[in-house]
Amino acid sequence: MAATLKLTHKAIGVEVRRGTYDIVVDGQRAGSLEMNDTIEIPIEPGRHTLQVRNGRNSSRTRTFDAAENQTIAFRCTGKSFLPIFLASFVIPSLALQLRRTADDRSL
Repeated sequence: MAATLKLTHKAIGVEVRRGTYDIVVDGQRAGSLEMNDTIEIPIEPGRHTLQVRNGRNSSRTRTFDAAENQTIAFRCTGKSFLPIFLASFVIPSLALQLRRTADDRSL
């Protein structure tokens, strides 16, 4: 049985980087995500990498383990503290944030 990767693109307040995010799982494009949307992607159990991209901007690569029938949930946003926002113009991998959420569950 497969596991599920659940991503939500949501920000509280104003978000400057509001575009569509490309979802990259294990180095391969796995879909895209619009602002205020959620997507669920079936994945094989095991260790995976995840990154979201928008043009030259990206998140840092996150590694996670997925068990059979488990849902792994992340929230992504382009909102960040001012010093990190300014640094992201030099280091594009700081531009987008990817945070694991408590929505993880086993089916």
